[in-house]
Amino acid sequence: MSTTSTAVAESATEPARTLGFRDTAGLFGSLGVSLLLPVAATFAVLPGRPLGVTILAIVVGAVIGSVLLGLGAAAGAREGAPGMVLLRGLLGRRLSYLPTVFNLVQCVGWATFEIFIIATAAAKVLDAPKWPFVLVAGVAATLMALRPLGAVRVLARYAVWAALIAGVYLFVEVLRADPQPLTGDGGSFWTAVDVVIAMPVSWFPLVADYTRHTRSGRAAFAGASVGYGAATIACFTLGVLALAAYGAGGLDVVDALLAVPLGAVALAVLVVVEVDEAFANVYSTAVSARNIVERIDRRVLAILVGTVATLLALAVDIVTYEPFLFLIGAVFVPLVGVFAIAYFVLPRGRWDTSATAPARPWLLLPWAAGFVAYQLTLPTFFPDLGQGWTTWWTSRQHDLGIDPANGWSASLVSLAVAAGLTALFMLPNRRRRVAS
Repeated sequence: MSTTSTAVAESATEPARTLGFRDTAGLFGSLGVSLLLPVAATFAVLPGRPLGVTILAIVVGAVIGSVLLGLGAAAGAREGAPGMVLLRGLLGRRLSYLPTVFNLVQCVGWATFEIFIIATAAAKVLDAPKWPFVLVAGVAATLMALRPLGAVRVLARYAVWAALIAGVYLFVEVLRADPQPLTGDGGSFWTAVDVVIAMPVSWFPLVADYTRHTRSGRAAFAGASVGYGAATIACFTLGVLALAAYGAGGLDVVDALLAVPLGAVALAVLVVVEVDEAFANVYSTAVSARNIVERIDRRVLAILVGTVATLLALAVDIVTYEPFLFLIGAVFVPLVGVFAIAYFVLPRGRWDTSATAPARPWLLLPWAAGFVAYQLTLPTFFPDLGQGWTTWWTSRQHDLGIDPANGWSASLVSLAVAAGLTALFMLPNRRRRVAS
């Protein structure tokens, strides 16, 4: 509602502090409701094991990921700075361009997958070709990004409640159905956890864009964590239950939801509401880009991003979705580890987010080490680029005696490496500063 409108408003001065815990939790709960989460549940399923084990993996991943998200939310509220500007205090003005570029890539990727899943679901509901819906979804998301406040007012007033009703109905129906054992290839418990962690962590570079309008760091942390964490658990669980009830024979999640009585109606509602997720990614891409080029017109950026995402959605395949999630984890989980230690753990002075924030290139090392640790635990795979990248990292696993089927959590290994090295690098400097 008006609180969400405030959250997306751009401000060149001190942001308005109008959001409390309930507002922030509601905002991130709404942002967490997406058809892409039940679809991602396909990659978190643990075939041959009790359904409760998969749901436990979902809960564990959602808790870990939402806590990491909450750390960025709290910092955004305390500093009153957007996400990419906030990272100036970590790396310096110019080095903050690096995570900004990675964030731009992931935002375009998310916008692409949002448009893709809207078009895929709409085509199945109406039994029609997919490409016209790709164009319609892309144009709608782009137009909304051009007038974000008006779009958010409409969505907050009507779409949230429609999505809630449709989601609750689907949940009740899949719970009433008789679940069947899930079949297929599945990873380890901790690999399933990594899939879930990637969802809330993908919002870490953006969360401060919204929580800079929250009244306190505590409210921002609790609101973002609880709101997005609850939505993650609900949407992933819906996907798993739908697969168990209607998709055990190999159907995908969209087909499984369509098999629910009146599922086509409920899914059609969610498809319409899904446009707000595509809009949010197009809008956030434009906002993040201004950390690098401040004077460029946000509307021009929105049109450019919307066009690129729409064209990519015409060619993308859902098989690229899983490696995209793991790549997000590999890039942003260690960045959270570096940020959390530098901001919350070690003593520091003022967090400098100004245009003259000094560079701290040594903090790129623990971030890079965390990325390497992720790849050595779980090499990512790029379907369109062949096996070269994965083969190289698998060979390095062999050189180091790491079992490729180790079953560890790449996210937790990466987080520990990045956080530990950050503390190791920064603590001596902090001690010298205190001593002087």
